[in-house]
Amino acid sequence: MPPEITLNKSQQFVQSSDGLQLHVATYGDSNLSPLVLVHGYPDNHLVWQPVAELLADRYFVICYDVRGAGQSQSGKRIKDYALTQLAHDLKAVVDTIIPDRRFHLAAHDWGSIQSWESVTTEALQGRIISYSSISGPCLDHVGHWMRRRLINATPAARRQAFKQLMSSWYIMMFQLPLLAPTLWQVAGHYWPNYLKLREGITEPHPNPTQTADGKEGVNLYRANFIGKLLKPEIRYAHCPVQLIVPNKDFYVSTALFEDLQEWVPELYRRDLDANHWAPLSHSALVAEWLNEFAQSTEHNQMTDSLNAARIA
Repeated sequence: MPPEITLNKSQQFVQSSDGLQLHVATYGDSNLSPLVLVHGYPDNHLVWQPVAELLADRYFVICYDVRGAGQSQSGKRIKDYALTQLAHDLKAVVDTIIPDRRFHLAAHDWGSIQSWESVTTEALQGRIISYSSISGPCLDHVGHWMRRRLINATPAARRQAFKQLMSSWYIMMFQLPLLAPTLWQVAGHYWPNYLKLREGITEPHPNPTQTADGKEGVNLYRANFIGKLLKPEIRYAHCPVQLIVPNKDFYVSTALFEDLQEWVPELYRRDLDANHWAPLSHSALVAEWLNEFAQSTEHNQMTDSLNAARIA
């Protein structure tokens, strides 16, 4: 059964550019400034619900289930999960829900990875007012970062690269066509226990489609990682970016963001004493930072704390 509808929450379906139905949940008054929240893997939009409910009195909050997750339909081929298609999905959502309006964007994990595609390409340029990224680097930026540390680099730089490769062991496993989906058939039932033991969190809204989300979401990795790491493109951000970096993240090394100022002309970094699932473990603080950044960029007036967080 789908989760119970809460605080001013409405739900509908939007059609993607290739004909899939994407499930969208909205919170708050549609006349307020829009804020789009994109979830990661292996989650669906419910991972953002605690933050969405905290911000629904100030923003028209839009969350959607990424293709293959939650109540959204799945692609039939691996290439249906390519970053270009995921960027088309975001555009389909905002064109349907808030046509021609500008909006703030925030994302976590794979939601952040895919949202960089929209932040660094032309389709939504001028409409994204600000972007807040949590635990999800741009794969093109990572490709350039990795090359610099593996080719003609110092031993210390090579160690950084190899350390990140070791932390990303599961990405290589996800390239195998049968192993990862089969493991999720069992692991899905134990996911809440894993989050509690490994991350120290309990989901306030348990995910009723967890096993299916884990199995299908493997295609995100298979469609994108190897190609982007081998042939990274030049990607510059066209809006201000707030980087929220959990310093206890087991999956994303903080070192991956060392070169980001090269790609983001207006970059702000805030480090957070948290594990990977910060939107769940630190919902109130994440909501506060999203609001502060959105307000500051919308009015083009940064607060003292954001000025201190700016990366020159």
